[in-house]
Amino acid sequence: MAHARTIASLDGRLEMEPRASNAGVAAIRRFWRSAPLGVGSAVFLVFMGLIAILAPWLAPYSPLETDYLATQAPPTAAHLLGTDHLGRDVLSRIMYGTRVTLTVSLASVGLGAALGMIWGIASGYTGHRFDMVSQRLVEVLMSFPTLILAMLLLVSLGAGLLTVVIAIGISQVPLATRITRSVVLATKEMSYVEAARCVGASPSRIMTRHIAVQCVAPLLVIATVNLGAAIFAEASLSFLGVGVPPPTPSWGNMLGGVLAQSFDPPWWLVIFPGLAIATTIMAANLFGDGLRDFLDPKTGQLGRR
Repeated sequence: MAHARTIASLDGRLEMEPRASNAGVAAIRRFWRSAPLGVGSAVFLVFMGLIAILAPWLAPYSPLETDYLATQAPPTAAHLLGTDHLGRDVLSRIMYGTRVTLTVSLASVGLGAALGMIWGIASGYTGHRFDMVSQRLVEVLMSFPTLILAMLLLVSLGAGLLTVVIAIGISQVPLATRITRSVVLATKEMSYVEAARCVGASPSRIMTRHIAVQCVAPLLVIATVNLGAAIFAEASLSFLGVGVPPPTPSWGNMLGGVLAQSFDPPWWLVIFPGLAIATTIMAANLFGDGLRDFLDPKTGQLGRR
C-alpha cells in the first residue's frame, strides 16, 4: 500500500511539472500580447546584464589601460567608440561601467524593497502608535529629494561602492514602505487572515505566511520602476563626484570626468555614455510599466485569464 501511494505521488508530481511549465509559457505569451514594449525592454535589460557579466571577455581593452599617443581619439577601427583624455578605450569603459552601474542599481533596489517591505508590513499590521510614529518618519524621509538624501548619507558614511548602494537603497525605502503598508491595510481584513487569527496563529506567522506574499507583486512592480531611478541616481552621484570613486568606471563618472576636463568635450565622450544611461533607464521604466499593467487584476491580462 505504501509503495502504491509513493508511485501515485510521483505520478502526480510528474503531471504537475508540465502544467507548471505550460502555465509559465502561457503567462509569457499573455505578457507579450499585453505589453510588447515591456517584453522588448526586458530583453534589452537581459542583454545589458550579459554585457556586464561577460565584460572581461567582450571588452577589447582593459578599462584602466592608458595610451597617451591616442588621447581623445575619435572612433576608429582600433577604438570603435574613441578614447578619453587619458587614452582609455571608451567602449571598454562603458562595458565595465555596465557592471558597476547595474550592480549598484540592483543592489540598492533590492535593499530598498526589502527594508520597505519589512517596515511596511510591521507598520500596517501593528497599527496604533507604532504605525503613527513610523509613518511620520517615512514622511520626513520622503520630504528629502532622492539625490539630496543620498548625498547626505554619502557625506556621513564616506565614499565607496557599498556606501553608494546603502545611500540609494535607503532613499527608496519610503516609497516601498508606503506601498507595502497600503497592501497590508487591505489584506489584514481579509477572511483568511481573520481565520488564521481565530485558530491561534501568531502575528509573526500571519505576517510572514499570509500577508507578505500579497506584497510581492506590488513591490516587484515598484522595484522595476525604481531600477531606472536608481540608475539615474548612481549616474548623478558619480557625475557630481560623490558616487563611485574613480578610476573605477561607471557611466556617471565617465560623463563627470570629461566635463571636468573641458567645457567643450569631444562629442563621443558625451554621446555614448549618455546614450547608455538614457536607453537603460527608458528600458527599465517601460518594463516596469508593462509589468504593472500585466499584474493589475482589473486592467491587465492576468485578470482576464
